[in-house]
Amino acid sequence: LAAALSKKTIAYLDKLVYPIRVGEHSNLAFSLSLMQDYAINQQDTSLSTAIKKAALRFYAADKNCPVTWEPGGSDFLSPCLEEANLMRKVLPKQAYINWLKKFMPQLFGSQFRLEPGMVKDRSDGKLVHLDGLNLSRAWCLKGIAVAINNRHLLEVANQHLLAALPQVASGDYAGEHWLASFAVYALTQK
Repeated sequence: LAAALSKKTIAYLDKLVYPIRVGEHSNLAFSLSLMQDYAINQQDTSLSTAIKKAALRFYAADKNCPVTWEPGGSDFLSPCLEEANLMRKVLPKQAYINWLKKFMPQLFGSQFRLEPGMVKDRSDGKLVHLDGLNLSRAWCLKGIAVAINNRHLLEVANQHLLAALPQVASGDYAGEHWLASFAVYALTQK
């Protein structure tokens, strides 16, 4: 099954003309990032190569990602940070740093701030997505921080983590049925 999915993904990436840059399920950078982790772990070099090729085709020329436009009202992913996280996995370190300085130059400053998303109703299946956004921002920021050796980004990541972790067991199914998986990513990101 995994081999069949790998082949179908490679074929799909060859047909995909535009990246999908939303803050929910179909975000391409998020999917490619998870698949790249799998491909490396399972030594699926064909899939890894296809992911790198797609990432470079879709994102290599991107500049000045508008992170200030985030979050959307029901985002559980940051399109900017998911892209930056993926590129960290497919570019050599110095090439990644050079790319990131053009894509999100604000990440290099010690004044960078990114307020955690605020949820007013955790029983609403869409609004509670913002707790997931905080967790996904945390794992992206942690990975980026390590890649560029930036302690300040780790502090920002921890703000997002601390805002969301208590909500993993909020008592409402709307978030509880999926937030734990995001918490695992955020807590285990290296």
